[in-house]
Amino acid sequence: MVRKTKVFVKRKVRKTFENVYSKKDIECLGEKPFVVISNNCWGGALYRWYKRPYNSPFVGLFLYGPCYMKMLSNFEHYIKQELIFIDNSKYPDREKTYPLALLDDVEVHFTHYDSELEAKTKWERRVSRMLEENNFDNYFFKICDRERVTKEHILAFHKLPLKNRISFAKYDDSELVNENHIKVKERQKKKKHVPNGKKMFQLTFLYFDLNEWLLN
Repeated sequence: MVRKTKVFVKRKVRKTFENVYSKKDIECLGEKPFVVISNNCWGGALYRWYKRPYNSPFVGLFLYGPCYMKMLSNFEHYIKQELIFIDNSKYPDREKTYPLALLDDVEVHFTHYDSELEAKTKWERRVSRMLEENNFDNYFFKICDRERVTKEHILAFHKLPLKNRISFAKYDDSELVNENHIKVKERQKKKKHVPNGKKMFQLTFLYFDLNEWLLN
């Protein structure tokens, strides 16, 4: 209860003075280029915090763990594929109320898009922006234990040849001690995983320094 109160107060202060904190972080980062690849809305929240244009297509959407890891394992291939919209997901976890597409055999769930046209237009525009950044050292990858992301996925994530990685989960693991992994104490209500992407971003400042990570 004590931690819950402290977290609430810290988040409230940060929300009240959001423009001040955001401006400070923007100044700290300067013109440092970055591309954020995230399995859910955490990345979009980061772009909005730093008031950067979306130069990543991974905004307002999510990928299930198996598909996300498959994509990251062959990122250059998948990111060049055209979206093919489909009616049904192979993951029967939720009702389809949003555009759903395939990149080859990887599902992309456009949860915050109203139409296939909007999803396709914004995806293609943001992929084009992303590919303008040809220094892969400026790509930053994030994963968390939501949407069928297992501990095995997170362990595999940290074995990928990616320079900049961060993972969030409700657990720690001896195999993750030397990795950029964060055990999150907060939970999604009545769930056994971390909060949704937007809320997880709002909690991120409690656990590590985003500026330091992005300036790495």
